[in-house]
Amino acid sequence: MASIDPDQLTQDARFFLEPTNPAHRQYEALRAYFLDQRPSKEVAEEFGYTTGSFRCLCHQFRHNPAPQFFLPTRRGPRAPKKDRLRQRVVDMRKQNFSVYEISDTLKRSGDELSPPQASRILREEGFAPLPRRRDEERPQATRVIAAASADVRALDLTPRKVVSPFAGLFLFVPDLIRLDELLRKVDFPGSEMVPAGHAMRSLLALKLNGDARRSHVMSEVFDEGLALFAGLNVIPKRSFLTEYTCRVHPAAYPKLMSSWFAAATEMGLPRGDSFDLDFHTIPFHGEDALLQKHYVSKRSRRQKGVLAFLASDADNRVFCYANASLRKEDQADEILRFAEFWEQHTDHLPKELVFDSKVTTYENLNRLNAEMHIDFITLRRRSQKMLEEARQRPLSAWRRVELSSVARAYRTPRVLDQRIRLKHYEGTIRQLVVADLGHEEPTFLLTNQLRRSAPKLIQRYAHRMLIENAIADGIDFFHMDALSSAVAMKVHADIQLTLIANSLYRLFGRKVGNGYAEAKSRRIFRDFIRAIGTIELTETEIVVRFQKRAHNPLLIAAGFAQSQTPVPWLAGKRLRFRFG
Repeated sequence: MASIDPDQLTQDARFFLEPTNPAHRQYEALRAYFLDQRPSKEVAEEFGYTTGSFRCLCHQFRHNPAPQFFLPTRRGPRAPKKDRLRQRVVDMRKQNFSVYEISDTLKRSGDELSPPQASRILREEGFAPLPRRRDEERPQATRVIAAASADVRALDLTPRKVVSPFAGLFLFVPDLIRLDELLRKVDFPGSEMVPAGHAMRSLLALKLNGDARRSHVMSEVFDEGLALFAGLNVIPKRSFLTEYTCRVHPAAYPKLMSSWFAAATEMGLPRGDSFDLDFHTIPFHGEDALLQKHYVSKRSRRQKGVLAFLASDADNRVFCYANASLRKEDQADEILRFAEFWEQHTDHLPKELVFDSKVTTYENLNRLNAEMHIDFITLRRRSQKMLEEARQRPLSAWRRVELSSVARAYRTPRVLDQRIRLKHYEGTIRQLVVADLGHEEPTFLLTNQLRRSAPKLIQRYAHRMLIENAIADGIDFFHMDALSSAVAMKVHADIQLTLIANSLYRLFGRKVGNGYAEAKSRRIFRDFIRAIGTIELTETEIVVRFQKRAHNPLLIAAGFAQSQTPVPWLAGKRLRFRFG
């Protein structure tokens, strides 16, 4: 090509020889190399490339079609979202908008900015956090309606009708009248606005209703039926319920347990003489250096939690004793404390205790046998040496027994009945090695009942599964493990409320009969307690009218239709039930 004098170039011509963007520069350099056939070193110097980088550019051009090679380059990263919105965030803070209000305002205008991002911008701009404000000091916005404060002095008992999904809770009221008197005796805290009885009934209502507390309290603060059950104008909110359990001194709970134990007996809940014992770990999710790690069966691992000891009446399937103040070093002796508790309240020791191998030690087994003369049945932790010794015993040493109330496949296990000696146990103890019971390895049972037949001992220990079912019922229905929910409660309070609620369900089941005396709490709740009703307040009565339901005849037969119970916390008005 002919050389061109740069001084003679027009402005339009200079556009081709003096490119201003990367794509144009690449085009002119490649055109000069491939079309004008100029040396690569010369072209690289003219267009500002190194020799090596220009050769790479030529290589890329040869392997990529020209239309794609000269496409506009992609835009680089944009400025962060928070930088684009920075001035708007600052302007809204000058109007006293909180970070949540700033985030909501930007969202309505189509810009997403989370409250933490808004907070970071404000910190970078030197703004301090806003002081806590009253609702009337905040910018106008859509807000939830706040219920009135719980105050027994504001209770309205003027004649009217109230429709409530919690009407079924009033079926427990005749048995709850004793609770107010017991709380006064054990000095539970209260105030003029919310006395002790009203606070405990509010907490107990959540247990009896069987729904998880996290979705229960704040969504029902306007329900008049729930408030009337507690004897208040409105049910207390979660902040009060959390704070109240922290005000109760831990020493008050054992006193309440003892008093309720006696009251439940007077109300018709019988006492058995055989008990199932077990531990349950209530998991803890958080940081607490004082909490110990315990085994959590449902997770099959050890983790931080609160260890609770539970005793269940085997005949009546009701929790009669609980202690949630256990440490590892004390847990083996809790079985002795339960025996002392039972003797203190009944003037005699328990007749029989059935428990797992981890509940106590061989030394305490000796105390139960030699000092207290209490019959017991427990598991023995099997070792490889014990299994090998059992395998080496001749077939003639084993005998088959027949069990009743057991699945047909495992009705005839093989039993090896022995007398053995244990460390720290005086004399001999009876050991039953049971095979063909549905497990891969034999089960080892220890007992001091030397004359009781092997089938009866095996069947009795099999019934111990009932306490595990009762604990599962407590976790599922009474939400024992839900202590990290919206209503954070002290474990002592939660365990005591579980005992009271469990007793109330057992009392109710015995009144109804027809198989409900042994039914799980959730079944009783589903068939009777979960009922929408109309609560009619008159000058002298509170009439709870239930809709027509399949199980209403059982309530009528149990005498609920004839009940006329004066309710102290509702101005002494008589409580009556009517069934559609």
